Amino acid sequence: MSPYDINNIDDLNLYKFLKNTAEKFPNNPALAFVGEKHITYSEFNEKVLRLAFSLQAHGVSYGSKVAIWSENSPNWLISYFAIVSLGAVAVPILPDFSANEVENILQHSEAKVLFISQSLYKKLYLEGAILNKIIILIKDFTMHINKDGKTKKESDFETFCKDNKEDFKDFKVADVNINDLASIIYTSGTTGTSKGVMLTHKNLISNTIQSYHTFPITDKARFLSILPMSHTLEFTLGNIFPVMCGAQTNYITKPPTAAVLMPAFKKVKPTIMLTVPLIIEKIFKSKVRPELTNTPLKKFLYKIGPIRRLLHKIAGKRLMSTFGGELEFFGIGGAKLDRDVEQFLYDAKFPYAIGYGLTETSPLLAGTTPGQCKVGSTGPKVINTEIKIINPDKETGEGEIVAYGPNIMKGYYKADELNKEVFTEDGGFKTGDTGIFDKDGYLFIKGRIKNMILGPSGENIFPEEIEAAINKSEWVLESLVYELKGKIVARVELNYEEINKNIKQFKEKATDKAIEIEKEAQKILTNIKKNVNEEVNKFSRLSNIFEQKEPFVKTPTKKIKRFLYHDKGPDEKLDTNEDKD
Repeated sequence: MSPYDINNIDDLNLYKFLKNTAEKFPNNPALAFVGEKHITYSEFNEKVLRLAFSLQAHGVSYGSKVAIWSENSPNWLISYFAIVSLGAVAVPILPDFSANEVENILQHSEAKVLFISQSLYKKLYLEGAILNKIIILIKDFTMHINKDGKTKKESDFETFCKDNKEDFKDFKVADVNINDLASIIYTSGTTGTSKGVMLTHKNLISNTIQSYHTFPITDKARFLSILPMSHTLEFTLGNIFPVMCGAQTNYITKPPTAAVLMPAFKKVKPTIMLTVPLIIEKIFKSKVRPELTNTPLKKFLYKIGPIRRLLHKIAGKRLMSTFGGELEFFGIGGAKLDRDVEQFLYDAKFPYAIGYGLTETSPLLAGTTPGQCKVGSTGPKVINTEIKIINPDKETGEGEIVAYGPNIMKGYYKADELNKEVFTEDGGFKTGDTGIFDKDGYLFIKGRIKNMILGPSGENIFPEEIEAAINKSEWVLESLVYELKGKIVARVELNYEEINKNIKQFKEKATDKAIEIEKEAQKILTNIKKNVNEEVNKFSRLSNIFEQKEPFVKTPTKKIKRFLYHDKGPDEKLDTNEDKD
């Protein structure tokens, strides 16, 4: 049974979430870097109160905007709860944002205080970003105060608390209403547009409870946090969710490479993880599939359905062991998962689950649980939401997804005209995605309306469907389909690890390997185009396909920045500084 009744949460706020858990599970391990000792929930709560007291003493009050620009850490979450306990508004910023983007966010949000990691502080030399701001190093909460245009270090956090311990005894958190604003989250979308999404305490609390109803956990759950905490998927489902249930969260100290993750899996033995498709797709394409097809005999056997499923099951057991052996929920969201990769996970009985949502929906709108997935679907809608399909196609029934529920954002910050566009007259949020429900209530996502290409006779062509056909090839890492001078074309990033193996195996006597590899790449591209055009409908066929020599430019959430490639030929230079705000 959920710790909270989703229909009776009006007296809650995010700080009360933590306070209630600290009272119920005071000695439970709460937060830690992998391999370090956890702070307990009682200690977690105490640290939040002390930091909130310090913030209040330095001018942070109800409605103040306070930014967090840092890699994941226990102190990130402590900072967040301290901010919202005062009725102030947290402004999480993705670590991959540039200093220029951060400066724009600080100005637009009117944040007066910035929590920052030491490594990112070094990047932030732009005077406009630091001027008139209180800078707090997140590692130890050392405060740097701006005085007379210069930033100077003040006494450290522990000294401040010690010097003011008598005043701290009388400190009380603010009386925060559940409908008050908790966060403004700036997205860097694939269209090039950044928007400030306003999420209330109710939005985040509701979605946390909705997540519990989708997949209940106990206080014994062990989370491994590898996505940025400023990513709403990781924040709500990977941090607030364990806080609600008294579970533990473990953070890695470096980007999630294999060298970092392997020892982390061994030490934590996580029961719950959240990830984006790119990570598991890379594991499958670079490790799993090559091992299953690395000889002519294996490649032949892999094409036989029953044998392939058996091989997938064997490989899945090894993969489970790699992840620590105790994984119960491997949540995948943030983008569409490659169908072949999902088929492997499904055949392997790996405990994966697909989720669908947006930052604007806190984020979860629909989701599955392990063992209940349908390949290609994001699962049924979550409890206490309503999803409508509007303007459905007469033949397919597919239309735009409109969502209703307590997890839907308050709106975009300082963007009244945009808010009028994205909300329907009856309060529904227009997601910009198209989809359809099957007879069992499972939602299938078709694609983004903004990405849609209009065919010569008015046909709706979704690049995502063509990309899925391209990505089936073992030679492909990623692809991007778009319109160029009225024609449908594709950029393809090839898997040279596999191509090089092929060259080594079949062309040992070649005098110039570089020429042979180039020839092989061109043959592969030609075959991909032929195979894809045989699979898709006639108005979705590719006119041209060319190689993407460099990795695609991506958003911090690992989606390709489509707008950068719009109307660009293979040899045209990209303007990576392009900004459509």
